[in-house]
Amino acid sequence: MEELVQVIGAVLILSAFLLSQLKVIDGESPLYLVLNLAGSAVLAWIALSSRDWGFVLLEGMWAVVSAVALLKLSARKRTTG
Repeated sequence: MEELVQVIGAVLILSAFLLSQLKVIDGESPLYLVLNLAGSAVLAWIALSSRDWGFVLLEGMWAVVSAVALLKLSARKRTTG
């Protein structure tokens, strides 16, 4: 079951990347950021549970960066209407 969750996390991140590269979505769009946040959070949690510290750092920071970007985007939309 853990392997299936890992694959889902990876597919979320790779989907965001692929859609961005194909110019289907913007790299700063909410969809891109949510896909990255969800995928990286899942992978960070799995890495943490197996004490795979390099991947905890990588995926954890990826999740943090995505979350911060989403918060900034949300704040910008609130101030512009």
